This record gives sequence, structure tokens and C-alpha cells, in this order.
Amino acid sequence: MFTFETTHHALWAEEVARDHGVPAEVVPAPPAARARCNLALETLPADEERMAALLDGAGVPFGRWAG
Repeated sequence: MFTFETTHHALWAEEVARDHGVPAEVVPAPPAARARCNLALETLPADEERMAALLDGAGVPFGRWAG
């Protein structure tokens, strides 16, 4: 699960996922994740590393939470 500081970053991450065909969904972040905007991006476990690389490449700031 990816967490974000702002809603803009969460929606940007969703767009990056969509543009690259990675199944992902913006969901409420669990309180324990301490996401400042209270949103997270959920992907399939098999897609997490690819998604992290795509977000890095696009310049989207994110955190990761494994809860």
C-alpha cells in the first residue's frame, strides 16, 4: 500500500497506474499508516515493486505501508 502527503499525489499516483496498466485503487488509508491526506493507493502484491518504480520515475512522492 502506498501513502501520500497530499490528495494531489494520491490522484497523480492513480493516474500513473492507469497509464501503465497497473490495477490500482485509491482507498482510505488506515489510521496506523499516518498518511497526511488519509488516502492510499492499493495494488496487487505482485505489482507493488513495479508501481514503486513507476511512481519514482514519474516523480510522485510516496510512502509505503505494509500493515
